[in-house]
Amino acid sequence: MKFLKIFIVFLIINFGALGIGSWLMAEGPQGDWYLTLEKAPWTPDGWVFGAAWTTIMICFSVYMSFLYLKRPTQKIIVLFAIQFILNVSWNFIFFHQKLVDIALIDIVLLTIIVTAFLFTYVKDLKAKSLFILPYLIWLCIATSLNLYILLYN
Repeated sequence: MKFLKIFIVFLIINFGALGIGSWLMAEGPQGDWYLTLEKAPWTPDGWVFGAAWTTIMICFSVYMSFLYLKRPTQKIIVLFAIQFILNVSWNFIFFHQKLVDIALIDIVLLTIIVTAFLFTYVKDLKAKSLFILPYLIWLCIATSLNLYILLYN
């Protein structure tokens, strides 16, 4: 029961981040600016982003729930808060402000934080650490997409 309560809290926070991020991105991927960019050949179709982020946030909520139950420390909360801010702000920086270079810095920092979660707590969570892998894999893909746009536009 304790896991379920914490899991629901993390689900609300993580899906809240997606909602805030969507709200902050103005027209986002449907806007003229984005549609006219030269995008990487491996850029997924639009529907993939929604499916990926839904899966990622469910898995990340499971991961954070296990981690918080194992180590309910201030450090975990601070890392999670930094991750939240970087995740939400990328949408604003990239889509709303069109600052592709600053967005790249943001997403690299986000990738570092998620990687730090994985490697710092793998001994504590063991196989449960697999729940953070979809997030890390997606961030690597998204970082490559951001970099491509920076280099070719």
